Amino acid sequence: MIAAAGKRGANLLRAAVGLALLPALGLAQEVDHSTMHRPAPATAAVPAQEPVPNKTAAPAKPAKPAKPAAKPVAADPHAGHGAPAAPTPKSQTAVDHAAMGHAAPQQEPVDHSTMDHSAMGHDLSEPKPEQPVDHSTMDHSAMGHDLSEPKPQQPVDHSTMDHSAMGHEMPATAQEKPVDHSTMDHSAMGHGTPMAPAEPLTPIPELTDADRAAALPPTHAHAMHDNRIFSYVLFNRLEAWDADPGTGMQWEAQSWIGTDLNRVWLRSEGERVDGHTESADLEVLYGRSITPWWDVVGGVRHDFKPGSSQDFLALGVIGLAPYMFEVEATAYLGESGRSEARIEVEYEMLLSNRLILQPLLEVNLFGQTDESRGVGSGLGTAEAGLRLRYEIDRRFAPYIGVVRERAFGRTAELRRNEGEDTDDTRIVAGVRVWF
Repeated sequence: MIAAAGKRGANLLRAAVGLALLPALGLAQEVDHSTMHRPAPATAAVPAQEPVPNKTAAPAKPAKPAKPAAKPVAADPHAGHGAPAAPTPKSQTAVDHAAMGHAAPQQEPVDHSTMDHSAMGHDLSEPKPEQPVDHSTMDHSAMGHDLSEPKPQQPVDHSTMDHSAMGHEMPATAQEKPVDHSTMDHSAMGHGTPMAPAEPLTPIPELTDADRAAALPPTHAHAMHDNRIFSYVLFNRLEAWDADPGTGMQWEAQSWIGTDLNRVWLRSEGERVDGHTESADLEVLYGRSITPWWDVVGGVRHDFKPGSSQDFLALGVIGLAPYMFEVEATAYLGESGRSEARIEVEYEMLLSNRLILQPLLEVNLFGQTDESRGVGSGLGTAEAGLRLRYEIDRRFAPYIGVVRERAFGRTAELRRNEGEDTDDTRIVAGVRVWF
C-alpha cells in the first residue's frame, strides 16, 4: 500500500512539473481566446482521495490548470494591438484541450468601445495619399498573364443570377428624375460649334459670257403676243321687222383694231323704214385700257340723220361690269351747246352650250330740245329687248326676239305732233355675226 501511494504521488509530481515548464518552453504561438474552454476548477480535474498516512512522503500540491496551446490560424485579427506572440517550437504541433478536462466556455462578445485604439498603432488622424504603382518595372511574364493570344470571351448567363441580392436597386426618384441639361456648362466639354471655314468647300467658278447668255431668254424666237395687232368686227344687231307701212330694218355694229392696250374703235347705229333712213350715225374713237376689264374711249361722232348732219365730241367707257354685264356709257357734246348721253347694258344667259338668251336695255338722254331732230330735253327714249339666238357657229348665230320702244316727255310730244307712235312693240328676227 505504501508503494502504491508513493507511485501515485510521483505521477502527480511529474504532471505538476510538466505543467510548470510549458510557459518556459514557449509552446503557444498565439492564443485564440475565442476557441478556448474555461479552465475547470482543480477539484473537477482530480477527484478527491483520502490522504495516505505516510509520514515520509510530502503531500502533493494541487495541480495548476494547463494553458492550452493555440490553434494555428491564417491571420490574427488583433495583430498590432499589443506585444507580438511568442513563436511556437517546431516540435510542438497542437495541444489537445479536450483531454485536459477544460469545460467549454461561453463565448462573450468583445466590447471595442472601451478599447484604447490610440495605443495600438492605428494612425487615423489623416489619410495618407496613395502611392502610384510603377508597373513599368514589374515582370508581368512571371505573373501568369498570358497575353500572347486573346481568349474568346465566354458569355455570361444572367438568367441564373439573383440580381436582387446584388444591391443594384435604384431608388424610384433616381429612375424617374430627368437630367436637367440646361444648368450644365457645355462650354467646358468641348462641344462648341465649329467655326465656319473662311473659304467654301466647293469653289464657285467665275461667271463667263456664255453663262450670262444662257440665263437670258431668247430674243429672236418670236414676238410677244401683247404687242401684236388684232382686229374685231361685230354686228350685234342686224335685224328686220314688219312695220306700218312697209318693212323696218335696224343695225348696231362696232369694230376695233389695235393691241390689248391701245385700240381704234368704230361704232355705228341706224334705222331704216320703208326704204328711208330714219337715223344713222358713225363714231371714231380711241380706246385705252385702264384695267383688265375696262377701256376709256374718246373721239368724235357724226350724225347723218335725222335732220341735218352735225358732229359731236364723245367720251365714255366700255367694259364688263360685275356679274358679267356688258356696259357702254358715252357722253356727247355738240354744236350750239347740244349734249346727249347714251347708256346701253346687255347680258348673255347661256341656256345651253349654243342657245343663248340676251336681254338688252338702251336709254337716250338729251340736254336741250331740237325740233329738227324730233328730240326734247330730258329722258328721250328707252328701248328694251329680249333676243334668243342659236349659235350654229361661234361667228354666226341667227336669232328672234321682241323689242319695245317708248318715248318720254318732250320727245313723245314732238312725235305725236308728227303722227308717229310713242310706244311701239315689234317682233324682230335677225342674225349676229362677228369676224
